[in-house]
Amino acid sequence: MILLPGHQSSASFSRTRATSRVMGLDRTINYLSYFLVLLSSFCLELGHATDTIAAPNFIKDSETIISNDGEFILGFFSPANSTYRYVGIWYAKLSTTHAIWVANRNKPLKTTSGILTISEDGNLVVLDGEKNIIWSSNVTGSVSNRSAQLLDSGNLVLHENTNTSIMWESFQHPSDSFLPKMKMSTNIVTGEKVQFTSWKSQSDPAVGTFSLGISVFNLPEIYIWNGSSPYWRSGPWDGQIFIGVPNMNSRYLNGFNLIDDKEGSFSFIFEFSNKSLLAHYVLTAQGNVLVYSTINGKDLVVWRSSLMSECNVYGKCGAYGYCNLKNKPICSCLEGFEPKNIEEWKREDWTSGCVRRKPLQCLKVSTGGKEGKKDGFLKVKMMKTPSLANWSSASEDECRYWCLENCSCIAYAYESGIGCMSWTREYLIDSQQFSSGGVDLYIRVASSELDKKEEVKVNVIVTVLVIGIVLIVAVCTLFLCRRRAKRKGFQGEENLVDNMNQDKLQELPIFSLEELASATNNFHQSNKLGQGGFGPVYKGKLLDGQEIAVKRLAKSSGQGLAEFMNEVVVISKLQHRNLVRLLGGCVEGEEKLLVYEYMPNKSLDAFLFDFGMARIFGGNEDQANTERIVGTYGYMSPEYAMEGRFSEKSDVFSFGVLLLEIVSGRKNTHFYHDEGTMSLVGLAWKMWNIDNLAALLDPKISRSKFGKEILRCIHVGLLCVQEFAKDRPTVSIVISMLKSEIVDLPYPRQPGFTVNQITSESESSYPNQKVCSINNVTVSMVLGR
Repeated sequence: MILLPGHQSSASFSRTRATSRVMGLDRTINYLSYFLVLLSSFCLELGHATDTIAAPNFIKDSETIISNDGEFILGFFSPANSTYRYVGIWYAKLSTTHAIWVANRNKPLKTTSGILTISEDGNLVVLDGEKNIIWSSNVTGSVSNRSAQLLDSGNLVLHENTNTSIMWESFQHPSDSFLPKMKMSTNIVTGEKVQFTSWKSQSDPAVGTFSLGISVFNLPEIYIWNGSSPYWRSGPWDGQIFIGVPNMNSRYLNGFNLIDDKEGSFSFIFEFSNKSLLAHYVLTAQGNVLVYSTINGKDLVVWRSSLMSECNVYGKCGAYGYCNLKNKPICSCLEGFEPKNIEEWKREDWTSGCVRRKPLQCLKVSTGGKEGKKDGFLKVKMMKTPSLANWSSASEDECRYWCLENCSCIAYAYESGIGCMSWTREYLIDSQQFSSGGVDLYIRVASSELDKKEEVKVNVIVTVLVIGIVLIVAVCTLFLCRRRAKRKGFQGEENLVDNMNQDKLQELPIFSLEELASATNNFHQSNKLGQGGFGPVYKGKLLDGQEIAVKRLAKSSGQGLAEFMNEVVVISKLQHRNLVRLLGGCVEGEEKLLVYEYMPNKSLDAFLFDFGMARIFGGNEDQANTERIVGTYGYMSPEYAMEGRFSEKSDVFSFGVLLLEIVSGRKNTHFYHDEGTMSLVGLAWKMWNIDNLAALLDPKISRSKFGKEILRCIHVGLLCVQEFAKDRPTVSIVISMLKSEIVDLPYPRQPGFTVNQITSESESSYPNQKVCSINNVTVSMVLGR
């Protein structure tokens, strides 16, 4: 076949077209593969861009990177009241702007032209607008293939891209903040330390005068230094706590641990088991420690630690002195010692400390004390041990024996988690006595001091015995006198009753003792309904089937017969919507009883009756004054307890207390000094003001599905116990509030009886002030005001 130029056979043409299609497909695949590689690289870079800086990339002043979990931010910032720029790390979700780490803290940028990048030698650097190095990580060895990453822990790390080995990290070069998983450490072999240094001020993050770290003399302790001088110390670590930090068991023991690698390195670390809790500690420019904390991203809470009380300042009371915040003055000499300079001591200048009253004999146990009596030890309880203790693993008995045998040993202490601590220096410094915790410290003293101590002890015992005998005799005499007077007085009262107004006597509903005993099954315990301020209350049933409540007045109630009879007359005629109706009374011998109608499971008004409040006023009055205050302490309104004024609002106050008791599961009268308040009412008001009513609830109902209703009960209760009667709602309004017929409740005002206790150490601003205890709460009354 002859093929003309420009023509192909059909077979050749088909092969050409097939070849073209294959070549075109190859090119498409190559383009697609290249695109996917680019896309993959872009996505990889984008995926790491949020928490990583890799050369030649950098971040400018207006840019930041954020940890993968979104908790921490790295970027440029200016402190409060400052225009200087710094590179730092701070919490992303907290309202505080305080940086937990600062790179160029001693060399700020003066403009916003700075950048953070990886230098050619592989270091993380901060550059100014002229590319001058302001700060560098200063890692040796030139490796350009490095990147910096902000971890979820807040740690900024520098590592090689080819492996995960860390070349440098901010946790090893901290500023003023101690974070979870961060190690505070010291190595007594190499001298390497990881310590925290304060800012100069809130507006200047440059290195300040205070530093915080671990010091190891023989036992590891945490110290705060002011320059090179000790300013505070924690006391030794016992395996769980630092024994010189009060209340560490309840406040701080949450994942704290001190690690000894047995090769000279000691590390202190903490980590909270609750991962939603963000907390860190900050060493302030004043040498104190603040605790910043938040839970589940809620508002930041700041606690000021108790480290820097007066007694915690290192060596506050000088040599052989100890500090106790509850003493006045706070410094005292250890037993067996006296002030070195009494005039300075009177001026509360304790720096010169104390000296021994009697020199030590230092006769060893092994000699049997042939030349005289041997030295001994006086025990001081609940102590923060002095600084610079020696240590051994000896038992407690071995520790005491060794110290007594060693003439240079001036004190010892033993703690099971630590071992034997002893002091062989010329003095004891930085001792403190706590209200609880601490250890027993045994001070070596001369035998004459022991004799003096024993003599004082004997004198105290004799004095106590004499006083006890005198009191017993006095009480017995008083009892006999009162018993005789009571017998005579009872006869006089009977005569007085006989002379009472005959019209009133005719109106008295009188029950016999036999009748009431029969109705209550002889006042059987199974019929007891409760206990009031003046005696127990029993349920009973009369012969006609009527159910009654019988209050049997206690013999110690202090109510006279005439007064009792007058109450029966007045209250039997009283019709009050908040009082259960009085049916009558009984007076036989020394027995005095009141009979009320029994109200089982009826209206709310029935529950408002207070069995301890039998008040005396006219039946046509809705308020009255009385000179005699009767009732159950803890439930009386302020105007009634203090001034004898009673009204419907007095019962509202009592009901408010009862409502708070029901919701909290606590008694209003069962509060103590360490609660921070003297009553349930005071605690409820305190929790209301700090928006923590959940802490008030009885644990049995704290998880109830009726949470809103329960909190509403607390709100209504606080409205009922307001100090002034005019501010309290009426009973009908209280019922409407509890039924939610009134939706919007007013804001309660301060309740009555929430004033703090006045102790003997405090002084009143008024010269004629006296202290009275009402409703188990101490309040002050100013005479003539």
